[in-house]
Amino acid sequence: MHLDPPTLLIVNSTVTLLAGTLFLTSWRQAPEERTLAYWGGAHLVGAVGTAGLALRGQIPDAISIVLSNAVILCAYGLIWSGVRSFERRRPRVGLAMVGALVWCALCLIPTFYGSVTLRIVYASAVTMIYCGAATAEIWHGRAERLASRLTAAAVLGLHGAFYGVRIPLTLLAPPQIAPNPLASPWVAILCFATILFSIAAAFTFMALVKERAEREQRIAASTDALTGVRNRRAFVDAAGRALVKHADGALLLFDLDRFKAVNDVHGHAVGDAVLVGFCAMAASLLPRDALLGRLGGEEFACFLPEVSPAEALGRAEELRRTFAQLNVPELPDLRVSVSIGIAQTHHGIAFDTLMRRADAALYAAKNNGRDRVAVAGATARAA
Repeated sequence: MHLDPPTLLIVNSTVTLLAGTLFLTSWRQAPEERTLAYWGGAHLVGAVGTAGLALRGQIPDAISIVLSNAVILCAYGLIWSGVRSFERRRPRVGLAMVGALVWCALCLIPTFYGSVTLRIVYASAVTMIYCGAATAEIWHGRAERLASRLTAAAVLGLHGAFYGVRIPLTLLAPPQIAPNPLASPWVAILCFATILFSIAAAFTFMALVKERAEREQRIAASTDALTGVRNRRAFVDAAGRALVKHADGALLLFDLDRFKAVNDVHGHAVGDAVLVGFCAMAASLLPRDALLGRLGGEEFACFLPEVSPAEALGRAEELRRTFAQLNVPELPDLRVSVSIGIAQTHHGIAFDTLMRRADAALYAAKNNGRDRVAVAGATARAA
């Protein structure tokens, strides 16, 4: 079956145009997602460049060769910029245009412009570099666990690798100049590769944006808006699961002493800052596997897995002493402290029971003068 190269290029342009339209339509529905605008613009630009290639021989070579290939190189640069935007990094649109600008400059040199091999090698190298850079950006952000991230890296990486393989093959078997330059088998191969890339990129990149939005919604639903730690529901769920998983551990309940007076004397803005400061301090002192949450108001909780009673007490005392040393030069009269109740886990204990024991210890700490740590079943006086 004979496939007409110009027809394949028009099909390629149409598919790329549809993908770009899909991105831009999604962007209009979510204008804060500028990434979609970059990817949509890249596909539309690529569609225009591919259409120019399809008109080779019908329009001036300055347009079908120089301008069309420059536009396509810009498209790959914009894809890289879109990936950077997705990873919340500066898009660097200027660098995205460098490959096309250098191409235009090289085409002014007769030796370069007259060599199909040199043109193919340069265009393939630039495409490979942009795709490789985009792949590296996606991989660099892998700490954000998104299901489609690996697929996106594979789509970009394989497309870049395709162009990378094209370079040595072109050098080993230079293309023959024929009456119809589009008759080369490489044109059909490139068309199929680009069509597959456009379709895969549309599905994969849209999935990435959707997965991030869903992830952020889940985080927002489980996070205290002021302090950034888990809210009560999220903490209870996480701590309950941890209690089943870890045989040893401790639950610490915190209550910031006389917090109402802080709000009354210094204002709610200072009170909010104290709450945020307490969480920041606790996060810096607690081990990485500790679960910290805000139960409400000035009450917080922390589940420490796999800790002995002595270690749990030591952690609590460190938190209490550090918080009591909080000093704000602009507010010399500000004094803060925290009371802490500790309940140690044991095999088979229910989370509700553990909470009641820690709450009873916290009540004892506050009843005995505040700014101290109390352990369920015993009292640990503050140093």
